[in-house]
Amino acid sequence: MFSLHLIKKWYNFATIYKTAAEAVKDIPNGAFILSGGFGICGVPMNLINAIKESQIKDLTIASNNPGLGDSEGKTDWGLGVLFKTRQIKRMISSYIGENVEFEKQYWCG
Repeated sequence: MFSLHLIKKWYNFATIYKTAAEAVKDIPNGAFILSGGFGICGVPMNLINAIKESQIKDLTIASNNPGLGDSEGKTDWGLGVLFKTRQIKRMISSYIGENVEFEKQYWCG
């Protein structure tokens, strides 16, 4: 009974979207986004790709890892996809990792 009460409460709080594009359509330019995942595991790739396609820009992202990315874009994964398109303006991260594109943008300002 108690869990049913919580489900009803949560249902009133949550919005369930049918597509990733629908879920990100109201994110404005300059938004602050917390991104889940650990390293390249559990990364919300459908949402990241939807943000890429929507061309939202000047994002501030907080995540423990900036994903993968190389200079040719062959290994872009996770947030590396958004670094390649320069949609991320600021990154709050505890680990730079193997993202060559992030490192390049960091050192170039």
